Amino acid sequence: MLRRLLQLYIGLVLYGVSTAMFVRADLGADPWNVFHLGVAKLLSMDIGTVMIATGALVLLFWIPLRQRPGLGTLSNVIVLGLAADAALALMPPLETLLARSVMLVAAVIVNALATGMYIGAGFGAGPRDGLMTGIHARTGWSVRSIRTAIEISVLLAGCLLGGTFGIGTVFYALSIGPLIQLCLPWFRQKPTLSVAPQTEPAG
Repeated sequence: MLRRLLQLYIGLVLYGVSTAMFVRADLGADPWNVFHLGVAKLLSMDIGTVMIATGALVLLFWIPLRQRPGLGTLSNVIVLGLAADAALALMPPLETLLARSVMLVAAVIVNALATGMYIGAGFGAGPRDGLMTGIHARTGWSVRSIRTAIEISVLLAGCLLGGTFGIGTVFYALSIGPLIQLCLPWFRQKPTLSVAPQTEPAG
């Protein structure tokens, strides 16, 4: 249980850190944060607050998918926004294009690892990723296709709201599905099997 809890919260914090990395790379936010930034700009709100509010609203879409929120789901709603704001306060802006490009690639990798960690911990997917896993469970479609479709849909909505779009956005939308499909098996917790001790047959 302790290992699963550590995996859950490390994954959630890393996800928030990856959000800050996208912002500091300044080459285009990931699709969900294009949406968050668009809403924040429209409503003059802090991005962390928008992330928390969006996570809560996305849970409504779980109802027709018959998904049940868990500890990981509720923690996701709160921790992501707080971790992103904290990481942004600690990360200085980057000056060179090379440094920003490296930060972009690292942000995508950290995001995929973080997603695999907190979903694999088995405490329930976050609101956004619950859409992916719920649709996969109900339809049997591949995680890669579902995630890519969700990211593109959110991206279009975010662009209409005035969110920041760039090459990093396209790179994330096209690569995150395959990367999550690769990372999920690494962190999926398997139940421990108990083996009953063997006894000598009675004579």
